[in-house]
Amino acid sequence: MSDIADDEFKIVVVEAIRSLCLKFPLKYRSLMNFLSNILREEGGFEYKKAIVDSIVILIRDIPEAKESGLLHLCEFIEDCEFTYLSTQILHFLGNEGPKTSDPSKYIRYIYNRVHLENATVRAAAVSTLAKFGALVDPLKPRIFVLLRRCLFDSDDEVRDRATLYLNTLGGDGQVVETDKDEPSEEPFDINSVPKEVKSQPLAEKKAPGKKPTGLGAPPAGPPSTVDAYERLLSSIPEFSNFGKLFKSSAPVELTEAETEYAVNVIKHIFDGHVVFQFNCTNTIPEQLLENVIVIVDASEAEEFSEVASKPLRSLPYDSPGQTFVAFEKPEGVPAVGKFSNMLRFIVKEVDPTTGEAEDDGVDDEYQLEDLEVVAADYMMKVGVSNFRNAWEGMGADFERVDEYGLGPRESLAEAVSAVISLLGMQPCEGTEVVPSNSRSHACLLSGVFIGNVRVLVRLQFGIDGPKEVAMKLAVRSEDESVSDAIHEIVASG
Repeated sequence: MSDIADDEFKIVVVEAIRSLCLKFPLKYRSLMNFLSNILREEGGFEYKKAIVDSIVILIRDIPEAKESGLLHLCEFIEDCEFTYLSTQILHFLGNEGPKTSDPSKYIRYIYNRVHLENATVRAAAVSTLAKFGALVDPLKPRIFVLLRRCLFDSDDEVRDRATLYLNTLGGDGQVVETDKDEPSEEPFDINSVPKEVKSQPLAEKKAPGKKPTGLGAPPAGPPSTVDAYERLLSSIPEFSNFGKLFKSSAPVELTEAETEYAVNVIKHIFDGHVVFQFNCTNTIPEQLLENVIVIVDASEAEEFSEVASKPLRSLPYDSPGQTFVAFEKPEGVPAVGKFSNMLRFIVKEVDPTTGEAEDDGVDDEYQLEDLEVVAADYMMKVGVSNFRNAWEGMGADFERVDEYGLGPRESLAEAVSAVISLLGMQPCEGTEVVPSNSRSHACLLSGVFIGNVRVLVRLQFGIDGPKEVAMKLAVRSEDESVSDAIHEIVASG
């Protein structure tokens, strides 16, 4: 293999080895070890995917190869640079690992991904942990502990999945029975079912009767916890007429660590409003805070006007609370702006011996970090299984294409990452990874824009002069104005 320079020819060899192993299953150990060794060598995405698919097929078709094959895959994801492959392997581990003689030996590899990987892989690892907890009784209490730790992750998808699975697993680590009939006197109402955007299954179309090849479909995402935020906000009279909640952001820290007061904010996006949920914690035992509110200055956010706020009546020591401020904005428009924030409150001294607060308090305030509403806040990351089919299916009626100069960049990878962050879309088919020393790269993105409009993006990057990056942007969507809006975001970003 080391004498073959082109990955395309290496893939031919890998497929030949796979066929050989299926014809002579008793030789699986030596051939599986060979596949594992070349998996650790340098190579591009397609080459690594061919090796992983071969190992997966051998595991499925040769029962004796299952445990050693799963361990080879576990070792690979320890150093895997391809997000797509890591998530697919985690999904496969969740399906096959609990059926082995010692499922616990895979937990360490899976939980390591929660600490060491990007948000997409961390979310997949949470789903895999939950599968082990649901299918392996002795592991339930341990899995419950690990999932609780994931509640503090910085990414909202990871936290949402952990919350979902902790609600599925009872507090004692027992799985809640969900497949039994639940009699009810009330007729079923389809309108009571929450609507959500789901990605299409990734499995390729196969001839009837053929076994699936490779890793198959990616792990399906859990139901969105946007519903929980929507229930919270609709229960507040000032916000109850804002309509359907489109998206809630991950918490953004507005204070440094180890300060007197800890504050972060969640941005709740509606068609015509944005609600800031400020999560506050008082870290001083000798103080009680009352009438807590964040004064938000929107002078650098001209399209926003404050319409309502909800103060927090009391904030005792180490007991988190929320205060809210709502702004109106042009409906369906991705308005952006910067907001400065001041935490204002009445502080009362607390007697450390009795825990009683004094009757009289003092007005005080605490400067918080600035907050920005950006274009990516109006985009949901929603993947597609087969980008080419989705692109052709979308049609060219509302396609918009243009070219942009991105200026000097440290690398092509940095430029790709910057554009993905700017748009807030979901990279597809592992195209967010830029091979080393590449002078050109293509990236595929998918998402749902505010108004629930599906959007697909094709990006082509190239080095144009010393560290100068040029980009061609092609957008297809279900709405002409949305295609134009994506170009406007890039042009102004």
